Amino acid sequence: MPITSKSDIRKQVLARRDALDAAERLALSARITARLLGLDAYRAARCVMAYMSFGGEFDTSQFVAQVHASGRRLALPRVDGASRAIRIHEVRDLQRELAAGVWGIREPRVDLCPEVPASEVGLVLVPGVAFTRRGERLGYGGGYYDGFIRGLGSPRPALVAAAFSLQILPELPVSGRDQKVDCLVTEDAEYKLEPDQL
Repeated sequence: MPITSKSDIRKQVLARRDALDAAERLALSARITARLLGLDAYRAARCVMAYMSFGGEFDTSQFVAQVHASGRRLALPRVDGASRAIRIHEVRDLQRELAAGVWGIREPRVDLCPEVPASEVGLVLVPGVAFTRRGERLGYGGGYYDGFIRGLGSPRPALVAAAFSLQILPELPVSGRDQKVDCLVTEDAEYKLEPDQL
């Protein structure tokens, strides 16, 4: 696919992703989850920031459940519309402490879930529409995660993206504001970026 505009790439990749039937999406998601749980960065993390998937995304439900069951702290993002920023909150009860937020995505309830400093997070699962094997990422267009990643202190937590292999492209139109991930996991492979590629 030749490089075109970000919006055209989003439409094309989302159409391909959404064409997966439910059974195949679940099967591929299970393979991705197994790879995520085997990462050294996951094993080393005491607090993991994930997200609740929606639509045709990689289904994060099993990964989130495994993080919770492992005894690690589970942090989930909440979009703060007023500041156009992501806030992180610890979730201890997945049934009771989530509610539909922006765009209908399940988010932590602020009245039940304490905010977590980003410095306490060891691994961040980063969503996206398309990626390259070099860790370049095309998000949904709001810039929320790019801003969140730019605001992370040092040392930075491991940034890991999970996607179906059909979301991996040879090239993406990226700018200086677009943030890379450290590791990309698909159902078939893991792409870990060397420090000089980040």
